[in-house]
Amino acid sequence: MTRYALFETAIGWAGVAWNDAGLVACHLPEPEAETARAGFLRRFPGAVEAAPPERLAPTLAGIQALMRGEKADLSDAPLDLSRTPDFNARVYEIARAIPPGETLTYGEIAVRLGDKLLAQQVGQALGANPWPIVVPCHRVTAAGGRLGGFSARGGAQTKLRLLAIEGAPIAVVGAAAQGDLFS
Repeated sequence: MTRYALFETAIGWAGVAWNDAGLVACHLPEPEAETARAGFLRRFPGAVEAAPPERLAPTLAGIQALMRGEKADLSDAPLDLSRTPDFNARVYEIARAIPPGETLTYGEIAVRLGDKLLAQQVGQALGANPWPIVVPCHRVTAAGGRLGGFSARGGAQTKLRLLAIEGAPIAVVGAAAQGDLFS
């Protein structure tokens, strides 16, 4: 059975969904709790809202810290990878090792996977990431200082804002990241 919980962050209402094996999804902050709730129920019809188990307390605290602009390590957050393709799981493992405030390119991840020509597949795997923030796909950028895509609501603007919150020293953050995460 899938359960979910919403919690407040410095920039809105975020959420996590889990089962007995671990996290099955994360939801980026929304301005209203009801928007996040509706998102979970669309993805997981029949999911039950519940208090998160104690084992997820460090994950929720880490997400809240990151949204306040603090450094937090979410690499120990338990994920249920049972429905995740092997390639995607390998991409997510590399992405989870990127510290807050730092970035890798799609191509750099592809090279770590053994073939620089896998950059497009890396992007596709990150676009399917059900655990944004915990699997920090926003920390993966395109070559040449370009931002690259971001499939969450708000697209590239959300990616820029998350990178700015974390203090990422990339040129594209600049003035463009000063907008509202929810715009």
